[in-house]
Amino acid sequence: MTRDDYCHLEPIPVRWADMDAFGHVNNAVYFTYCESARMGLFGKLELEKHREHPRHGPALVHAACDFHRQVHHPADLEVGVRIAEIGRRSFNLEYGVFLRGEDALVAEGKSAVVWVDYDAGRAIPLPEALRRALSDAMD
Repeated sequence: MTRDDYCHLEPIPVRWADMDAFGHVNNAVYFTYCESARMGLFGKLELEKHREHPRHGPALVHAACDFHRQVHHPADLEVGVRIAEIGRRSFNLEYGVFLRGEDALVAEGKSAVVWVDYDAGRAIPLPEALRRALSDAMD
């Protein structure tokens, strides 16, 4: 995948605190990088305005990451996110983590986001306006 395959790119500087005892970015930190890209995409889609009720919204129910290369501080990353699939009550995202200025992926991730009624604690159908915004971002 290339940067052009993603509908949103989030710039992320690698912090010294992101490193582990082996001198590279800790594997758990990549999930935070993907979260930042996901929140950037949600902002771009104006996700908040698509809520039909203030207690309805997104919930992350699955996350996975494959690591291809080590990253060391100092570095600047770009995390791409794209909508891979839209379901009735959920949507799947895919992520690509790049070093700024390089084309090779350092990591790839996936996540599933479910639209939830927080009070009932259950998945509910995606609002039609959100479905349209997600679909438009896929193109």
